[in-house]
Amino acid sequence: MRILVLGQGKTGKLVAEVAAERGHSVSGMDVVENAGATALTPPMVAGFDVVIDFTTPEAVVQNMRAVLATGGRMVVGTTGWYDKLADMRALAERKGAGLLYGTNYSVGVQVMLKLAEQMAASLAGAGYRFSVVETHHTSKLDKPSGTAISIAEMVDRGAGKKTGLAIESVREGDAKGTHVLEAVSNADRLVLTHEAFSRRGFAEGAVRAAEWMAGRTGCYDFRDVWEKL
Repeated sequence: MRILVLGQGKTGKLVAEVAAERGHSVSGMDVVENAGATALTPPMVAGFDVVIDFTTPEAVVQNMRAVLATGGRMVVGTTGWYDKLADMRALAERKGAGLLYGTNYSVGVQVMLKLAEQMAASLAGAGYRFSVVETHHTSKLDKPSGTAISIAEMVDRGAGKKTGLAIESVREGDAKGTHVLEAVSNADRLVLTHEAFSRRGFAEGAVRAAEWMAGRTGCYDFRDVWEKL
């Protein structure tokens, strides 16, 4: 399979490495080379089966517009753009393109999201208060993290209402990503934690998502399809 990786930061480079390990033909492009998505011409996009984006919240929307307008397939690991999700979904459907997005491509995080929903379903009616603390590297631009927002959404889903869950964001060093969900009552506390030791789990999930996405059309959330990979 031919894969184009947009974004040559630490995660983007690892995605390209994992894709090559899995036998794919891989090309990479950084934000400077693709300023304003100008490099993503229809002939360029047509040369790849899937485009994977790990860029920035500012760049990713332009990239999606360019790729999806050609009917291309795209896996997006960049977060901080979800206010444009409805527009991108409509574009993908209108052009017969494929879009798979996710706040986190780690299998462990996907399990945490399911557990967060179960925790809320069991505890929200018993007087428990929920909060999330997320810790990432200092160069992460969006705050709170997309994963923390997903955890909050799953807590609300489990509780069957808006819980007003508080999210604290910490940026320090080269932290790979830690998310801590707490449920606290007057009697006790329950803590659910996911700590990433490296970015490889994210990269492997993104490449598997690209393999699944090849040949498909429509718009998908990774947390709804990850078990099918």
